[in-house]
Amino acid sequence: MNRLFITGTDTEIGKTLVASALIRHLVAADYRVAGMKPVASGCENTDEGLRNDDALKLIAAANVELPYETVNPFAYEPAIAPHIAAQQAGRLIDINRIGQLAHSIDADYLVVEGVGGWCVPLGESRLLAELAMATADEVIIVVGMRLGCINHALLTAAQIERDGLSLKGWIANFVDPDMQAQSENLATLQTLMPCALLGTLPWQNSDRQIPELKIRGTNLFKNDFSCSRL
Repeated sequence: MNRLFITGTDTEIGKTLVASALIRHLVAADYRVAGMKPVASGCENTDEGLRNDDALKLIAAANVELPYETVNPFAYEPAIAPHIAAQQAGRLIDINRIGQLAHSIDADYLVVEGVGGWCVPLGESRLLAELAMATADEVIIVVGMRLGCINHALLTAAQIERDGLSLKGWIANFVDPDMQAQSENLATLQTLMPCALLGTLPWQNSDRQIPELKIRGTNLFKNDFSCSRL
């Protein structure tokens, strides 16, 4: 199974939108695809337990049915940093348990959405990189296309390489419709990033509809398409 970890250059940068669009793209290509949002804060307390909107969107996009508790095993109600939410709830994030769940899933592709940016702590000096290592083989960076994105993207890619993970590539998510010199910024990132641009996601003024992921001249499905300079 191919396991892809989706991280971003910041929080609220469109990881869920991109992950959902990627899942739908793979489903349309006749793959069996599952999604995971292992850790989530800001969950809603329902009759069925805590539910996270991002996790529910991944479930809706996927064609491999999983129990909610497998998709989002560590759900927290306060919309705060996950390691703090975990401390307050008295239920610490168990990365080993998450890894076991990820490896128990039967699918062609597993798309795992991270939380926040790459250096988010998950407790006891453990960072998001450990979650990525436990659940996935390659990392895709969601770059929120707005002022400052070049610096954020290069720093994120560099840290992923330092952490020893393989970069599958990056996806440009146009989060700011008023961003100036969009094409020039995109071209600069294509020149400087240590991995290839996999696709783009156009500006979306509503999260009710998932836009189509536009694949950019690469074969997303090749197992050997790793562009990290490790």
